[in-house]
Amino acid sequence: MKDLEEIARIAVNCGFKIHKEFGPGLLESVYEVLLFESLKDQGLSAERQKIIPITFKGKVLEEAFRADIIVEGQLLIELKSTERHAPVHAKQVLTYLRLMNLQLGFLMNFGSYTFKDGIKRLSNDYYAPKRTF
Repeated sequence: MKDLEEIARIAVNCGFKIHKEFGPGLLESVYEVLLFESLKDQGLSAERQKIIPITFKGKVLEEAFRADIIVEGQLLIELKSTERHAPVHAKQVLTYLRLMNLQLGFLMNFGSYTFKDGIKRLSNDYYAPKRTF
């Protein structure tokens, strides 16, 4: 099993290549399919539109929300295709991470002019291991 930082690196690279080839302007659902297939081509397991239950007042709500892509059971990727991020998008990812007890997620906005402007790394009490050189 690959470590979380390796999974994150592969996911960002896949997203970059998709943005470079197709640019902004496609529907979010198209980018989701492209990223999902790209991750699988890199040998990673991924799930699309994963149903996430939550518990509320002692009741399990089976279809509380859907995560766009979960990679290797460790990385959440929420996709957008808008001109720019809205503050609520990052809050959405942080809430999903907390509810799923995951450490790391990406908000990937393929609608941005450049991929660098459209990607945001978000963590849930996660600190990357220090690198030694």
